Amino acid sequence: MPFGSASSSLAEGTNTSMSKFHFTFDKTKKAQDLKKKLLIRNKNYSPKIAKVIVVGGGDGYMLSSLKKYVKFKKPFYGINCGSYGFLLNNFSTGSLKKKIILAKKIYIKPLCVEAKTSKSKKKILAINEVSLFRQSRQTASINLKIGRKVILKKLIADGILVSTPAGSTAYNLSAQGPVISLNSNKLVVTPISPFRPRRWKGKIIPNSQMIKIINRDPIKRPIAAVADNVEVRNIISVSVKISKKVTFCLLYDKKRSLVKKIKLEQMRQKYK
Repeated sequence: MPFGSASSSLAEGTNTSMSKFHFTFDKTKKAQDLKKKLLIRNKNYSPKIAKVIVVGGGDGYMLSSLKKYVKFKKPFYGINCGSYGFLLNNFSTGSLKKKIILAKKIYIKPLCVEAKTSKSKKKILAINEVSLFRQSRQTASINLKIGRKVILKKLIADGILVSTPAGSTAYNLSAQGPVISLNSNKLVVTPISPFRPRRWKGKIIPNSQMIKIINRDPIKRPIAAVADNVEVRNIISVSVKISKKVTFCLLYDKKRSLVKKIKLEQMRQKYK
């Protein structure tokens, strides 16, 4: 199990090592106010020796922090200083150490994205989704391949996205894609404003499959790829697969479980 050492630390209960946190905060006023409150009571250890990375900010800041600290293989406890805070916990007074000891551990795997342009190849991790958008007034013309099978020879649309279960409640949901369970072992492929074929709604696929998206006309119809908050422009092709090497451990208060949040969105989608 990835993060085996991190998980065992959480099981140590009241061990004093559990008070070793590395704090990182967004630059917003709300996050900076939280910083003042927490650092009065807690020492800020380096990420290398800390047992938990504590993130204060919104969902976007949490995503960037996960990628920034991935090499340390530590669990993350997020505190919401943004709007929705899907990946985060609500702040409340009380012992942060106690909350983290009692927190529920959720493991998520990101997408490994290889974006190819005429000049370079770039590899990026995407925790929520990778989205491809048209860069000009021209709609995108896309070829979609899943595994060895060509699913669409020609999709004319504003774009297309590939989402993880954790990200299926984000942009994917806004694009009318389905919300999938965290333990489904699936990925979602969803078109963005499709023009042809107009009635193609996308596809749910096993996360063992490789997805390849090819720009059929990169000169006349340029497209950009965005992996969470990282953009690569003038894409020729994008390959997407679930990462086999990276797993993130997120810590949630019992009432803020990511599993519960996804189930709630599934219910809302079902009865809307």
